[in-house]
Amino acid sequence: MDLTAVSGLFVVSFLSATLLPVGSEAVLVGTLLAGSGDPIALVAVATAGNTLGALVNWFCGRFLLHFRERRWFPVSTTGLERATTVYRRYGVWTLLFAWVPVVGDAFTVFAGTARVPMVLFLPLVLIGKGARYIVIAAATVGSMG
Repeated sequence: MDLTAVSGLFVVSFLSATLLPVGSEAVLVGTLLAGSGDPIALVAVATAGNTLGALVNWFCGRFLLHFRERRWFPVSTTGLERATTVYRRYGVWTLLFAWVPVVGDAFTVFAGTARVPMVLFLPLVLIGKGARYIVIAAATVGSMG
């Protein structure tokens, strides 16, 4: 297993769930195509990094919402308002879609604002993000023939 590639995958997956709009999916695909590790392990690493990044968003919503106008805040005011509307309609189940670009990060911030218990937050986010990476890895491995 290529530890540099695996640690890079973790970092990119973490960052893509927080401040930077980087494509962790592309890094996972590249890592799989390069044969840098076992696909199951790589999916686990990407899922763990992305879920921990979402946890940072939860903390931002829980404790740092008064900084939402700051440039470094992980979600725009508009994105947070959209996520709030959807969240109020569908509740904690929106966290299964935390992987969706733009609005998914807002769901995780709003979950912190809404004081969703971490014991409920983490499994739902983990399931949604893990399922996305499983589909991407399966498609990639399947295309490798």
